[in-house]
Amino acid sequence: MGEAIVSSSASSDLRVTSLSCGSSHTLALLSNGVALSWGRGEDGQLGHGDAEEMRKPRAIFHLMQAKCSQVTSGAEYSVALSKEANELYSWGWGDFGRLGHGDCNDVFIPQPIKALAGRNVVKVACGDTHTLAVTDAGELFSFGRNQNGQLGLGTTNDAILPQPVESLRGLKVRDMSCGAEHSMALAGNGAVYCWGWGAYGNLGDGHREDRCAPVKVQGLEGVKVVSVACGWRHSIAADDTGTVYTFGWSKYGQLGHGDCSDQLIPKAVEALKDSRIVLISGGWRHTAAADDTGKLYAWGWNKFGQLGIGSNSDTNAPVPVVGFGTSPVRLLSCGWRHTFAVTEAGDVFSWGRGVNGQLGHDEAKDTNVPVRLEELSAGNIKLESLGASATPLTTYVPPADRYAVVPDHSDALPDSSHGIGTVPEMPATKKPRS
Repeated sequence: MGEAIVSSSASSDLRVTSLSCGSSHTLALLSNGVALSWGRGEDGQLGHGDAEEMRKPRAIFHLMQAKCSQVTSGAEYSVALSKEANELYSWGWGDFGRLGHGDCNDVFIPQPIKALAGRNVVKVACGDTHTLAVTDAGELFSFGRNQNGQLGLGTTNDAILPQPVESLRGLKVRDMSCGAEHSMALAGNGAVYCWGWGAYGNLGDGHREDRCAPVKVQGLEGVKVVSVACGWRHSIAADDTGTVYTFGWSKYGQLGHGDCSDQLIPKAVEALKDSRIVLISGGWRHTAAADDTGKLYAWGWNKFGQLGIGSNSDTNAPVPVVGFGTSPVRLLSCGWRHTFAVTEAGDVFSWGRGVNGQLGHDEAKDTNVPVRLEELSAGNIKLESLGASATPLTTYVPPADRYAVVPDHSDALPDSSHGIGTVPEMPATKKPRS
């Protein structure tokens, strides 16, 4: 791609319009379509062509001309959608086919997912090792790891290329989310479906069994759900009245019901009954939600301050998050151990785990209160300082066997096929998450 011409002065009209937190990295999208990344880069998830950690936001050079419309973080990989180019790009750790390129190679610069070319994808969701994409017609595709049925294909075979979720065909999926090993979708008729890992009741069907195909969530009859979200092994839904329902794993109080008991079917969060919730997000073991006035609440695991409540104590009921001034929260994302929010005024805040620079403050330290990220807040955004005009340091893609043995390419199917490729179990050879 050619070098982008940018101004060194701050642009008052630029602001963050999309935001996503992964396990130890963060992605953001500016209103002009420029995608940014920072944090842990060991697996290529930052998209800068190397494996370096980045403590401050940096423009992803290879997406400069793509004019992206959404960015989404998986555990150690990333996805960006460009509606204008009608392309979906992925990069980072590629094991189990989670990048959708027909193999299991790590990718260190964004690459288009050829199997979805021309599909008019409008939204994408990432889990630990699997990915979902939905088209403008409401058709859902899945790919990546599938050992618990999280792809919804009726099998436990991994898929190295995108596959249509046939059992949801015709239901026009409107929203979807990925947990670590389970998935959630909102159909056009208002019904909610879950599939994959179910040991904690996070599928909401009243059982603790894995499901290889979508099952209808129970207990939401007569409720008009408008959005869904997944934590690592818990699930969240919000209806048109602003009521929040949670179910699944609750060891750390991440369901918000005042206890640490798992829930096998959706249960309304009683503490938020007087609030009209319009934003929901699930982290590894914590949850956050914002109401229609922009007030933010958080609950669950808080070892690294990811709740933003000024302490490191867990809480099993929603607690207000303060520090945003008078401007209401309008964007929200929970990562594994960190959280980001953007206010209506365009101010960006981050808190929680910061050891890999994922908070963007140019230092590797945690914080248990929201801290304003100056260079991404409206009125202060300078494209040149974000590296938007810089030539990438390198453009190499490391060997496929950098961390693990990859199956022979003869097992992969050609790009024109939508068959499922099975990937053998790979050893856990990476550094543990910090």
